[in-house]
Amino acid sequence: MSKKKQATTNSNSGKLKIGNNWNAITIIALSQNNPLKAIAEFVENSIDARAKTITIIRGKKKGETYLKIIDDGEGIDDFKYVATHIGDSIKRKLKKHGATGIQGEFGIGLLSFWTVGEEINITSTGKSGEAKRIKLVKNNPGFQIKDVNSLFSPTGTELVISSILPGVKQLSGEKIQNYLASELRDRISKTGVKIKILDRTSRKEFLVEPRKFKGRLLHDIPEIKNPLGEIYCELYLNEPLQENQIGLYKLGTRVLPSLKTVEHFNCFPWDSPYLEGIIDASFIQLTPGTRDGFIYDHAYESFIISLEPLKDFLITIINEQKKAEEDKASKNILKKITKALQEAFHHLPQEEYSWLQIKPGKKLEVVRSNKLISDDSRKDTKTDPVYLATEIDRISDFDQKEFFEIPGPLYSAIISPSSVIIGVGDKKKLKIIARDKSKRQLDSGYSVKWYVEEGEGVIDNPEKEFVQFTATDEPGIISVGAIVTQDDRECLAECIITVTKELINKDKSTGSSNGISKKGLPGYTFQKAPGELWRSRFDTATSLIIINNGHADFIYASKAKTRKLRYVAKLFTKELVLSNFPEASRGDLLERMIELQMYMEENLRG
Repeated sequence: MSKKKQATTNSNSGKLKIGNNWNAITIIALSQNNPLKAIAEFVENSIDARAKTITIIRGKKKGETYLKIIDDGEGIDDFKYVATHIGDSIKRKLKKHGATGIQGEFGIGLLSFWTVGEEINITSTGKSGEAKRIKLVKNNPGFQIKDVNSLFSPTGTELVISSILPGVKQLSGEKIQNYLASELRDRISKTGVKIKILDRTSRKEFLVEPRKFKGRLLHDIPEIKNPLGEIYCELYLNEPLQENQIGLYKLGTRVLPSLKTVEHFNCFPWDSPYLEGIIDASFIQLTPGTRDGFIYDHAYESFIISLEPLKDFLITIINEQKKAEEDKASKNILKKITKALQEAFHHLPQEEYSWLQIKPGKKLEVVRSNKLISDDSRKDTKTDPVYLATEIDRISDFDQKEFFEIPGPLYSAIISPSSVIIGVGDKKKLKIIARDKSKRQLDSGYSVKWYVEEGEGVIDNPEKEFVQFTATDEPGIISVGAIVTQDDRECLAECIITVTKELINKDKSTGSSNGISKKGLPGYTFQKAPGELWRSRFDTATSLIIINNGHADFIYASKAKTRKLRYVAKLFTKELVLSNFPEASRGDLLERMIELQMYMEENLRG
């Protein structure tokens, strides 16, 4: 090759180099845009120096706000090396020689003070035992190192940032505490370092403790292996809250507050509001400037692959949790609807709403107890007078109400049913229900007086608890009232009776409107049928109301607990009316639905 050609080739190749050193340093210094992150950098330097206690002081001197960080660590041996080796951290060399528990590696953390204030002074005592101080000024390439004369040489390092930037002056001690508790959570836990914040501006003191998660720790997480290094997972299953998130950490220091900010992880289950905790990957490469993210290199790709088994595990756990919550919510909804319908039942004609005949459980228990004694009485030992007396006392105690079930004084009264439709000349039985403040029914201790307040009709035995009202031969609206009295307490109750010539047909053979035997309130279950228009239907074989949880209305209602409760209640109303009045006209069905829904919703609580 000719010398001329060789010279041309050499001029077209070479090595990259910095054209303007100070311009490169300025770019590095300004790449850190978060003052809290900068403070965390300084605290981490203290932890790397094996400090046991770190004190952060926020205060004012001669009208200027300052920030001071004091530690009892090993100190800095060579300030000149630190100042003249930007981007060439001695920590990287220590790591290569097997040092552990050290986080920094870029040699640019010192420049973070540009984000916080105008000037930094660091005083430290290294292995030589001599205290020295370095001074750096923002936007100035120079540095000054001088000896510090004192009677006693201080141990550790003292860092003071003065002339705090206007926007940083609002960083209170509490904000710094909360940030460090999350940012350095694992580093604080593993090293046991004590970090105290003295906010002299607000005259408050704070102790930085590792952030604690509120959910249930997941113990059976599958083992995650990666050839590049360790991946540590600490995940919690919590109630679904938008603030729940999984943080990404490296060696105990937070890299990202939420993993879902990474596009690949912005999906289920990583963005699930059920999960909170941390994933710590020791091998991901941080972005040198901000250290508020990582590089999407082969280490990142390896990290994604390693998390696949964890992803499948979390999907299963969350789906199980959702199902358990849906089951619990369904039971609560059914309980509330049952209670509301039972209350409505007091106001409606019982024979027209057959499903609402719900039997109490207490009487069944008493019957079983009596049956046991009757069966066992054939044994010889039961003829012992002492034994019989004991058993009689036991039955008596069993029949008595528990103390909290004993009703209090009269508080209110209702007539059941309180709204009824009967034909001209027909009879209707009415009863009074006296209650205490907790709506427990009084069995005795009160008197009743019935009367026809408006309209015409006859009430037999008007001073009894149960009466019979006889309508006249003319249609009309009749108002029947009752006065319930206990000592000096009086309560009024009212019933509206509609006397008409037009009634919904009933199956006279069964006494109900649909020919089915009287049952308790049906339960309900879900069937997902997206795209199908039906909202619910009643399965007579299982006595269950089947609700289409794939319907758009159900999906919309499920976004709020109260709305979901009322939606399911409306479906119950629809199915009850359709099954009890199968031969009614559309108009009559709507009237019945309004009737039942009105009395039920009055007692429906979200």
